Amino acid sequence: MPKAARIISPISAPSVYTDNSAIPAKRSDISEFIGVALFAGIGLFVSLVAVILGIQGAWF
Repeated sequence: MPKAARIISPISAPSVYTDNSAIPAKRSDISEFIGVALFAGIGLFVSLVAVILGIQGAWF
């Protein structure tokens, strides 16, 4: 009966992040949040205008 070979990779030490390497990740997270917030805000604004003007839509 054949036996499966076990390949064990060495465990590397965790990477050490400096303050400089963490800054781009934070900026990316913030820009992602801004994009989502703008998209949601524009949608809410359009919905509010539609309700105020009494525009009938297919909401069902």
